Formats: sequence, structure tokens, C-alpha cells
Amino acid sequence: MKISIVASMDENRGIGKENRIPWHVTEDLVRLKNLTIGHATILGRTSFESMLEYYEKSGRPTMMQRTHVVITRDPNYIVDKKYGLAAHSVEEAVELAKKNEAEEVFIIGGASIFKEAMRKNLIDRLYLTIIEGKHDVDTYFPGYSEFKKVISEEQHESGGQKFKFLTLEK
Repeated sequence: MKISIVASMDENRGIGKENRIPWHVTEDLVRLKNLTIGHATILGRTSFESMLEYYEKSGRPTMMQRTHVVITRDPNYIVDKKYGLAAHSVEEAVELAKKNEAEEVFIIGGASIFKEAMRKNLIDRLYLTIIEGKHDVDTYFPGYSEFKKVISEEQHESGGQKFKFLTLEK
């Protein structure tokens, strides 16, 4: 089974500001959805709550089409069973995700979860969206220079915003 990261970043590896993504590229969100639907995802509590708020406002059932393993330090935190379950470390989250997934587990945020998974050498593949330019951010994706094998690279533009989809392995 493969463990992958899906992330969107600017040219400086900036990924967010105040727990929000500082750009809106519909194709990036569609890519995230298409990659992860029907699979187990791992994410931090604040990322989960931010996504949940967005999807509840939109009325879309996408959140229930994955098993979310939410990493939290709070031992009393409970994830509604229709969305997934809680874990208290990256390692525990990976073990729980493996029980619900045979093919590929996706880590989808936030920065501290990305950093911990990369530091512990758990990642096999990166699905990156690189947004052209440098944005006002306060959160960054960790360095990924060990991922040298380009699986695919596609240039795109939408609404005047240039970006590329980049898939890498070690």
C-alpha cells in the first residue's frame, strides 16, 4: 500500500494563511476530490474542521465519501462516525487508515502533519499543485528534494491563474 501526500502550494512552498488556502483553483479541488474519493485520508483536526465547515455550507456529500483519520492531541476529541475516526499521532493514523484502505492512503494536511510524515519517511508519492507566484502565507510545505522521479507534470491555467499538477516519487 502506498502513502501519498496531496498538497497545493505556491512557488515558495506556501500553503496557507490563518488556516485557509489563499487561492481558489477549482481544478485543484477537483483533483483532490478525484484522487481521494473512496480512499482513506489523514489530516489534522484544524484542517478537518475547516473542510467540514466548507462542505456543510455547500451541502455536498463529499466528506462522507472518504474515511477521514483525524489527528488530534485532544484525547476526548470525537469524529462523527459518518466521517471517520480520531488518532493521536501520525503513526496511529497510518495504522488506522491501513485497516480501511488496501490501495493508497492520502495525507491531505495541514503543515505539521505533512512535516511529521515527511520527517518519519512515511511518504511514497507527492501529488502537488504548484500555483504560480508568491502569495501572502504564514504556513509552508516542508522541503521535498528527495522526491526526484517525475511521474507526471501538467501545465494549466484557470481564471488567469497559472498552475501545474506535479506527481513525484523518490
